[in-house]
Amino acid sequence: MTDHDIGVFGATSFVGNHLLRLLTNQNLNVIAYSRRDVINLPALNGVTWKHIEGNTKTHLSTPSSFDSIPLIKKIQSIPFWISVAPIWTLPDHFDFLRIHGIKRIVALSSTSRFAKVDSSNPFEKDVARRLTEGEVELQIWANSNNIQWIILRPTLIYGNGLDRNISSIASFIRKFGFFPLFGDAAGLRQPVHAEDVASACITTLLQAEISNQAYNISGGEALPYRDMVKRIFTSLGLTPRLVNIPLWFFQFSISFLHIFPRFRHLTTAMAERMNQDLYFDHSDAKRDFGYSPRPFDPMG
Repeated sequence: MTDHDIGVFGATSFVGNHLLRLLTNQNLNVIAYSRRDVINLPALNGVTWKHIEGNTKTHLSTPSSFDSIPLIKKIQSIPFWISVAPIWTLPDHFDFLRIHGIKRIVALSSTSRFAKVDSSNPFEKDVARRLTEGEVELQIWANSNNIQWIILRPTLIYGNGLDRNISSIASFIRKFGFFPLFGDAAGLRQPVHAEDVASACITTLLQAEISNQAYNISGGEALPYRDMVKRIFTSLGLTPRLVNIPLWFFQFSISFLHIFPRFRHLTTAMAERMNQDLYFDHSDAKRDFGYSPRPFDPMG
């Protein structure tokens, strides 16, 4: 446990919502940074909201230049940080973190850096590239500045109806009463609840003996894509209606669905991955910090 304030990037994300609640439940003081107008953000006991720009680089040429910043000693010391914002945005805040005396950071990445690296969709390949580069930049910067780092890579995050994965499937089912599957849709999935992700962030931040490690944090249950969709039907109180269709028809359906903003992120590559095993072992996380995620519960 730490007596210091904890800085949080990405506090308004759906993982961030759980993170703030769990931190304050442990009587930890949180400095939550957001690019939004903080006046309109919810007041929470133990949470101080602060506005931050999208890029806080000071363009200092050398690490020693920090010593010459006027009033540097009057800047609030925040040695411990959790970032649940996209990891590729962190380099824009490296100077900001150093000015605040960072000593340790937990940053959220994603197993998509592995799963989407060979995607047929250029946007998804770019996401994998940005995740990988974000991880590398963080490690190089932290190691060169004697800052402890932990990188957590969750699998398919869901929870509270705010995600763009499980909730999108549920939304499709509600609208159309069925769900399209490509091929056998037997690829394994490990949905992980946002609260379990947030809890892992806090545990690794406060466990001092863990440092300079990256962990996959998958869900507590691996199930075929088809069975995952069936469980979503059941959670909605509906009888599963699964329609196996050829890829060309799926492509046509995706084009139609892109008319609706809710479904514009759907791609043909997602359909292709229905038959790919996206299984990521989390035994290292279980061994090192007792990670024990819940089974998949769409209503959780």
